[in-house]
Amino acid sequence: MLRTINFMGVRNIAFGATVLLTVLALFSWFHKGLNYGLDFTGGTLIELTYEKPADVTLVRGELVKAGYHEAIVQSFGATTDLLVRMPGEDPQLGHQVAEALQKVGGDNPASVKRVEFVGPQVGEELRDQGGLGMLMALVGIMIYLAFRFQWKFGVGAIVSLIHDVIVTVGILAYFQITFDLTVLAAVLAIIGYSLNDTIVVFDRVRENFRVLRKASLIENINVSTTQTLLRTMATSISTLLAIAALMIFGGDNLWGFSLALFIGVLAGTYSSIYIANVVLIWLNLNSEDLIPPAATGKEVDDRP
Repeated sequence: MLRTINFMGVRNIAFGATVLLTVLALFSWFHKGLNYGLDFTGGTLIELTYEKPADVTLVRGELVKAGYHEAIVQSFGATTDLLVRMPGEDPQLGHQVAEALQKVGGDNPASVKRVEFVGPQVGEELRDQGGLGMLMALVGIMIYLAFRFQWKFGVGAIVSLIHDVIVTVGILAYFQITFDLTVLAAVLAIIGYSLNDTIVVFDRVRENFRVLRKASLIENINVSTTQTLLRTMATSISTLLAIAALMIFGGDNLWGFSLALFIGVLAGTYSSIYIANVVLIWLNLNSEDLIPPAATGKEVDDRP
């Protein structure tokens, strides 16, 4: 029989660490701000292909010499492909940069595959819609859990998810990782992953209310979390290994996406144990909360 781990025995210490980390993440978020990519701020994207493997450092130096000091150069797919991102509101900027690189190409000339311009108004609209989409996802999750389980479970899950998003975005803001649409997609994926992990624990807590009738809520949570621990660890470790491979081999273009996922999976695993469950304790969840309301009307006997 698996020995029950007293997870909730250190819940106060975990709560203190959670508050500290959340405050630091919020401070980083509001003090430094997010390093929005061109998807949100507007600018020009240029995709180049070379005959031979391209040197990112050399290309970046050539752009600086040409006067484009804010250009971001990344490898893109094959070693012969590069992606250049530049802020600016001039639709012709991309063609000017491409021409400058073609002139200094030497024995490894560059050819332009595509040039895209995103205006600042479009970028601002994308940013607002992304934030709105995230809020709608959280509201939808809370409504689902309130009907699927009970409203206290919904509050616990939402607090857990908000923690995961704040910590992930706060770390990205601290290190000034470019926040673009791919990173936003990673944050939304974190919400889904963390929710799935939390629901597994919640479902076992609900089942154990029927099995462990004399156990307290804290005992129930400890037993339930221990019973689902192997599943949680197997899922988290396998997911982290896949994300680590993406971080190593995915290139600069997927670095922010994979890093956000990596942070979010770690935060989600922690929050499903020490945030979602602790909220259930604060709200004093009990077996009566899971009993469907009985009919209040009384049958009237009209027989003489």
